[in-house]
Parts: sequence; C-alpha cells; structure tokens
Amino acid sequence: MQLNDGTASEARGDATRSESTSTDTPQQLWFDGELQDASKLQATLGTHALHYGSGVFEGIRAYATRDGAAVFRLPEHLERMRKGCELLGMDFDIALATEAVLQTLRANKLGDAYIRPLAWYGDGGFGLDVSGRAHHLMVATSATNLHLNGNRTRVSVSKWRRNPASSLPPLKLCGAYVNSILAKRETKARGFDEAMFVDDDNYVVECTGANLFFVRDGAITAVEHRDALPGITRDTLIRLTGADSRPVSMEELLDADEVFACGTAAEVAPIAEIDGRTFDAQSPLSREIAAVYAATVRGESSWSGRWLTRV
Repeated sequence: MQLNDGTASEARGDATRSESTSTDTPQQLWFDGELQDASKLQATLGTHALHYGSGVFEGIRAYATRDGAAVFRLPEHLERMRKGCELLGMDFDIALATEAVLQTLRANKLGDAYIRPLAWYGDGGFGLDVSGRAHHLMVATSATNLHLNGNRTRVSVSKWRRNPASSLPPLKLCGAYVNSILAKRETKARGFDEAMFVDDDNYVVECTGANLFFVRDGAITAVEHRDALPGITRDTLIRLTGADSRPVSMEELLDADEVFACGTAAEVAPIAEIDGRTFDAQSPLSREIAAVYAATVRGESSWSGRWLTRV
C-alpha cells in the first residue's frame, strides 16, 4: 500500500509549531459580529440551548505552517455546521463564519489552535418551539488539546447505543453529545480511556468523538455506519490512503492487525486494546498514516493546497 501523500518526507515543521497565544492581551472571542474580551461575555441562565441543547458546533483545527497559520478544511466544517443550523431553523452565513474564524485566530495570535464555532438559541422563555427566538454565533479559539491525548488508547464497547440517524441526524448538534458523555463515563468507570459504539447487530459505529479504521494484511478499511458522524478527517484519510469504506462487524474489527481512531481533535490515534484484545504495539501503518496526515495539515503535501485556508 502506497500512501497518496505527495511527499517522501516524514511530518516536519517543528520550527513552525512554536507560535502560541500572546500573554499581553486578553483572549478574544468573536460574538455576534465583533471581537470582544472573552472574560467579559456571559450567557444568561434562561438561554434555551442551556436547557434544551438547541445549538450546533464544530471542532476545527489551525496549524502553524512555513507560510504562517492555516485552517484545515474550513469550508467543509462550516458547510456541515450550516446543515445542522438549517435543521434547527437558524440562519447561518458561511462567509461571515469564515471571517469570524480568521479574525479570532489573528486576534489571539495563534498558530496551532483548536477552533470552536457555536450557534445557539438564546433567551425567550421555556418551551420547545424555537420559531422567532433569537439565536447567536460565537467563535472561540484555544491552544491545541488532542482528543485521546495522541496516545495508544484502551477502548471498550459501551452498553449505550449511538443515537440512531433516524432519530438524530449525525451532525454536531449540541444535545446529541449527551449520548457520548454517557458512554465515556460508563467505560472510564471500568478503567478504559474511550468508549466505542456498536449497533444491535454488533456492527461497529464509531467512538464518542472519533471515527474508526482498521488494517488487515496491509489493506486499510474505514468503518462505515449510517449512525456515525461523516467525519472530515475520515474523508481526508480515505483520500490519502485509498481506503475501502464499508460496514464492519465487531468480529472483523477484533481480527485486525491494527485499529486507529481519527478526528479533528484526535488526528490519527492508534488503538492499543479493545476489551482485552490487544493490537500491534508498533502500529506501523497507523503511524505512517499519522505522519502523512501531519505533513498534509502543515502544508507539506501535494494535497495541502486544496485544503488549507491561510489566516
């Protein structure tokens, strides 16, 4: 298997990763059209999203590159967010959100960064009817914090099932993530790092905040399931590796040579164990894929140009 990385180099860019938040000015947050001091903004206790989860968010990453900071696959993230807002009846202007992301990164002087746009319903009384209710948009940024800590992760199948797509569409709707919180709490209480969802037919869905791939005899397969989030990192890796995408049973997953999770925050995270079944400690192909992905997000691959938005 040859990765479609367009470069023979390993992931580089150590010298470009040193940009960090300036300590001279307060953190800035973009809120409803302007940058403000993040510490001075508050949501009221009557906020509809606080009571009912009526919001939509995205998790996006910016990376320091040799040509300055750049956001990875920003249009795709914001288009997915637009779909979630449309479902909830909220207006969402992709051009405005794009400028909000870039302004916030510039204001906070970040190279490597995690970006959190959030659209939500605000005050207006209790009840589930959101028609005519005020809604808001914010963008916050922070220093990068890897989901799964970038380590080989110990995973367990949760007793909880993933929200079925027929009940909640697999988008980043705020209230939907209570499902992930329950699963993560349950498996962490049993000593594991992360939870995995399977369906009633024992087909693999995804982890709480990451999609899954496996390697068997050098072939790479992306786990596909209608209830799983259509991950942007997942799509990236399929394009970079030529991986097959199809439904995968739990039995087949446990027979793999390597398993790895992927997501914007997780990047490419090798799985060490699933409920006592351990995998190759070296995870050689997973680590090669991780290196190619790292090169791509940092502008060092032939794929980079089509996916990076310069700050």
